[in-house]
Amino acid sequence: MKRIDPKNLSAQLHYRAAGNPPSTLPESAISNCFPGLEFDFRNLWHHLFEGIELHEADNYVVGGEGELQGLVGHRLVRVAGQATMKQAIGPQMPGGRSDVLTSASNPGGAWTMEWSNSMANVLHQRAGQKVPCEFTKDKAPLPVWVSDDPENPEDPKVETEIRELTLRPIFAQSKVLQDRLAVIEERIAGAGELTESLCSPWQNDYRECACYYWAASRPDYVNVEPNEQGLSEGNMWLAVHREPKEYIPDNGRDTRLLTYEDLFRDWQGKLKFIVGGKDSD
Repeated sequence: MKRIDPKNLSAQLHYRAAGNPPSTLPESAISNCFPGLEFDFRNLWHHLFEGIELHEADNYVVGGEGELQGLVGHRLVRVAGQATMKQAIGPQMPGGRSDVLTSASNPGGAWTMEWSNSMANVLHQRAGQKVPCEFTKDKAPLPVWVSDDPENPEDPKVETEIRELTLRPIFAQSKVLQDRLAVIEERIAGAGELTESLCSPWQNDYRECACYYWAASRPDYVNVEPNEQGLSEGNMWLAVHREPKEYIPDNGRDTRLLTYEDLFRDWQGKLKFIVGGKDSD
């Protein structure tokens, strides 16, 4: 029997064992493009640096240990000279000219890049090492913008301070082979952390996501049949009663539809199994 032994991370991450369906691979997950049903990959970035906790989608420091606790409320603006944000530029109105998209809550038009984009090169080159991390000197409840170039004369005058922090590797290290494994390092994401930010209670998804998100597993228009006029008649999946047969637009205040409380208390009793587009026992 031939044995497949992937030698690098890419091969290991893309390898699908015999008997596993395509849905077992990370790229097939809904959460690959948005926090979804399987896991929220963004939670990986909370503990990217030893001693501080970052917001998963912002450069805002939400936690700190020891003397680094003083960084809570500050913003991490550069890592090894690499800015963690870009300026959002575009038209304010349809057909308008492009300009920096500022607002009262974002006066600099700063947009924090996904950590997987802004930190990719730094992680590749410096994982496990101390790197210079540049924080706002003062607390910054609102986003601030600085460019990749610290000498850029157009940069707003934001006072910063540099701390040397250890950049944690994402992948665990093999103790035998002294090589990286296709396994997430426990110090980056411990047990349960990749799923802790999914919908809670998860029954929210039944109402919130409509038919566009759970298209394969959460139906919308069911028991559909043509009527005498050649038009369709059917039920909204969340309808309390199936008669009269009518489609009811999703509205959380419509008493003809199941409420959040209905789903929290007795989703398994209120909802129907749908097989072949029809209610089924």
